[in-house]
Amino acid sequence: MLKTRDLVASYGKIQVLKGITLEISKGEIVALIGANGSGKSTTLKTISGLLKPLSGTIHFEEDEIHLYPPEAIVSRGIVQVPEGRKIFPNLSVLENLEVGAYSRKKHGKATQKEDLEQIYQLFPTLKERRNQMGGNLSGGEQQMLAIARGLMGKPKLLLLDEPSLGLAPIIIEEIFVLITDINRNGVTILLVEQDAQAALEISHRGYVLETGKVAFSDTGMNLLQNEKVIEAYLGGRGV
Repeated sequence: MLKTRDLVASYGKIQVLKGITLEISKGEIVALIGANGSGKSTTLKTISGLLKPLSGTIHFEEDEIHLYPPEAIVSRGIVQVPEGRKIFPNLSVLENLEVGAYSRKKHGKATQKEDLEQIYQLFPTLKERRNQMGGNLSGGEQQMLAIARGLMGKPKLLLLDEPSLGLAPIIIEEIFVLITDINRNGVTILLVEQDAQAALEISHRGYVLETGKVAFSDTGMNLLQNEKVIEAYLGGRGV
């Protein structure tokens, strides 16, 4: 579904990605793990068009997208849920979800209503709170809203950037159950996550980034048993 080849990207003079090559097949959850500053979020931003690569290519369903603007990439089926949630605090839950459906407005209100009902089935709490301001939700509810808003765009590939950030452990468990449910419903997922153990446990495959390069790639289970990964990212605890 997605292939990057020798992806190089920078912020000004600081080169962050130094030749990232990765692949994602339809139906997978693929995890990107690594230390802060290793290039995980930058990889997502480059795929979604928020950052233009200096060199390298990105193919999505055989379409070369690395020079497309973000809105064109969204329209082709790639949606990013940003780090820190970034919901609209002064809009209601429903209005936040409607913003997520903006790229599909040509499909009409009837289709949007159907999409909303599907979202409410997956996120019943959001249905209860649909008229509440986004800024009044708890951290976990805001993260659910951010993911739900992304799903309103009907993505083929969902990019999740640190969905567990700042959440209590019990809420993190709920979020990861939701991610697996979303995947079972047919959405391919690229997951950036600091909680390497939790990410790899639900992922079909994973990539470990170190200083802008891919250091390891394997199945999620094999990475959980890799001694170097255990020592560096799993606190010395493997599976």
